[in-house]
Amino acid sequence: MTTTLLSTAGELHARVRAGRRAVVMTMGALHEGHATLIRAARSIAGRDGEVVVTVFVNPLQFGQGEDLDRYPRTLDADLKLAEESGADVVFAPAVDEVYPGGEPQVRITAGPMGERLEGSARPGHFDGMLTVVAKLLHLTRPDVALYGQKDAQQLALIRRMVRDLNFGVEIVGVPTVREDDGLALSSRNRYLSPAERRTALALSSALFAGQDRHAAQEALRARAREVPATRARAEALSAIGESRAAADAHAVATAVPGGPAAVRAAARQVLDEAARLDPPLALDYLALVDPADFTEIERDFTGEAVLAVAARVGATRLIDNLPLTFGTFGAAS
Repeated sequence: MTTTLLSTAGELHARVRAGRRAVVMTMGALHEGHATLIRAARSIAGRDGEVVVTVFVNPLQFGQGEDLDRYPRTLDADLKLAEESGADVVFAPAVDEVYPGGEPQVRITAGPMGERLEGSARPGHFDGMLTVVAKLLHLTRPDVALYGQKDAQQLALIRRMVRDLNFGVEIVGVPTVREDDGLALSSRNRYLSPAERRTALALSSALFAGQDRHAAQEALRARAREVPATRARAEALSAIGESRAAADAHAVATAVPGGPAAVRAAARQVLDEAARLDPPLALDYLALVDPADFTEIERDFTGEAVLAVAARVGATRLIDNLPLTFGTFGAAS
């Protein structure tokens, strides 16, 4: 397959479309995480469809003091990876093509959902992100657009925008791709020194610790449901051999399913230890939220949730998350 490089919407609109068009939006510096998105897009579009990868470093997403100027631009390498992954087109417009009148006077506003977590740490970021996503959806005219679940709040906001503003496009989330050591793939990983990378592993380790605590608690609740709510329940839980349950098995048995507070505590312990490393991890936030609006879940919450973390290691800011399901006596999804 030969991938065509285009720089204007007119060139893209002139292409003959036989099947579905699937779009993967990127800011370039493509890696295996992007390749996974492109392959998923190829599968959805099928042989008769078309996969378009956008490469555009959006200036509206970068706040004062952020890394717009040092963000990597690697178009030749991006084109090669896109081609190897099954893309038909790489659409790499100039800033003037996306914003022909300069910075847009009318923009998409992310609202309260965009002011939490990442929005609090990076004011205006999500307004800029949604504005360019809306622009690129209009410029590329896809049937389906794919985004990585690593940027969970971004994905949730795009889904909300598409639903609230009646965009005629299907949004698909693709699971996070990780390196062998567990670190979530990111274009910013290249900024980490070897020592900083070792510290950065605490992000994924914290999430997995929370996930493990959640899975253990859910298993205990499932076992507890099999016996009467009496002393026999506590004895049954103790017999499982879980050291956490043995201390107070009856309390564990009668606790709210999933124990959000315990999940947060397990993840926090890992992050607190990483704060004492050299170099240290500087935590921005650890949150366990409802993906519908990114508010913290309550102790009696049931359903899908997201355990999310953001931190700085040296000069590099990283984010990560894992999905969890509460109240169904199942492990993390």
